[in-house]
Amino acid sequence: MKRALALLLLVLAAAGLTATPASAHAALISSSPEPGSVIGSAPTEIVVRFTENISIVADRTQVLAPDGKRITGTVSSSGPLLRIEVRHADQPLGTYLVSYRIISADSHPVGGALTFSVGAPSARPAESDPTALHPSVRVAVPTIRALGYGGLTLIIGPALMLALLWPRRRSRRAPILLTRAGLVVTAAATLGALWAQAPAGSGAPLWDVSVIELADVLASPFGLTLIARLAVLAVVAALLPPVLRGERSRWRALVLAGLGVGGLVTWPLTGHASESPLRAAIVAADVVHLAAMAVWIGGLVTLSVFLLRGTHPRVLARILPAWSRWAALSVVWLVGAGVVQAVVQVGSFAAVWGTSYGKILLAKVAVLAAVLGVAALARRFVLSSRVMTAGPGVLRRTVGIEVVATVVVLGLSAVLVQTTPGRDVTTGQSAPAVQGVSGTLTANLFTMQYYVYPVELGENNTVHGFTYTPQGKPLPAQEWTVTTRLRDQGLEPVSAPMLPLTPRNDAVGALTFPLPGTYDITFTVRTTEIDQATVRTTITVPQVPGRS
Repeated sequence: MKRALALLLLVLAAAGLTATPASAHAALISSSPEPGSVIGSAPTEIVVRFTENISIVADRTQVLAPDGKRITGTVSSSGPLLRIEVRHADQPLGTYLVSYRIISADSHPVGGALTFSVGAPSARPAESDPTALHPSVRVAVPTIRALGYGGLTLIIGPALMLALLWPRRRSRRAPILLTRAGLVVTAAATLGALWAQAPAGSGAPLWDVSVIELADVLASPFGLTLIARLAVLAVVAALLPPVLRGERSRWRALVLAGLGVGGLVTWPLTGHASESPLRAAIVAADVVHLAAMAVWIGGLVTLSVFLLRGTHPRVLARILPAWSRWAALSVVWLVGAGVVQAVVQVGSFAAVWGTSYGKILLAKVAVLAAVLGVAALARRFVLSSRVMTAGPGVLRRTVGIEVVATVVVLGLSAVLVQTTPGRDVTTGQSAPAVQGVSGTLTANLFTMQYYVYPVELGENNTVHGFTYTPQGKPLPAQEWTVTTRLRDQGLEPVSAPMLPLTPRNDAVGALTFPLPGTYDITFTVRTTEIDQATVRTTITVPQVPGRS
């Protein structure tokens, strides 16, 4: 019994040593305004679309105006859409910052940020990292997940061994206690997951959970799923004792099998599988993967801790071939289901070695391959009937190696489910950084913001201008002219009209920079039939084409 609990502690240690912050799972697809875009007037609502359904985290979504003030209004979610109402900014011209923290449909907290500009880009307002997790939560979440996996193996594997393969003359007391410990550990891990979900969403420490936050978690799909898991565990705990004592009952076995499948389904429904492509197939594959893992690892623990010690070789010669067939079938189903999961979740060959998810998966496959090699040796030893002559010592050492290695696999699995699947990584990449030159110019009639891109030698330069009243309200203009003159070269100025995008307050044009150097840029804007003003700036064009 002590050895089994020590193995469970190894599971937790493996998870803690490899724990990393959970990455984004609901990836940003688009937003209005678009990330990195330049628009003519400040929006009254911001809409962000994600790859899957989301729910909001109270007080963790904000919009900062160019002057750094919060202008966040009502925040709501509808399916995959995050809607943020915004108030009018005191300084409406410049770059706005939208930071958010949400819960994706697979129960993982997601943080991120995007920017857009009104008129022209300016300095980005400062913010705190919306993706940050408190260290206590960063360690607790994968540890709790590993604890749940460990408890699951201590229920299913020992229970099957006691029901179908246990020798009549061996005491059942210790493995029954181990199975009960598995029920307690799984229930504790489930309660821990319910608790940790609140600070994982808010970014607060593990101990900073309010009653309101906990109530929100319990009412969420994640919370309801885990409550269902607790109910299944309670019924299983009530029905299982006769089976553990060796009593045979077909109806009880069928009910327990049904409850087992139902309980296993709660794991993929609170993970990546809930929002994967081919959801039904992935959920089924995940259930098979978990069941095969629990039978195999739980059986190995029971063998190494109990049966291989003090059991007569003749008895082992009858038990081990049957167990070997169980293990072989479990491995086949484990690998098959794992391949299905990997193909869907990784998404592409490049994501195998180009994403954290793919790298952790490769590590898991490498350890699993080594375990299967050791298992093949153990199976050959069992089928050769050398247990009678060599004794169980050699087999016990081989099984011990399998158990230790599978503990590492469990730890990697606990981290893997907290990592963004490879299929989502490219989707969630942020918009490219805005390049070019921008600025704000002031005349007595208007305030103008301009944006020139990409600022390089040649004709492929676009200028985009916006006009506003002194109070920052959009001001449509009737006529725009832009003039360029290269300093210190004796060249004549070049004037060209800009196209007004009526009835809006902006206009676009093209600029040509034939030589590198500093250019005087003059904008002449007529706002009415008789009102006209001119503003000036300078732009330096580098020798090598590119950003100035």
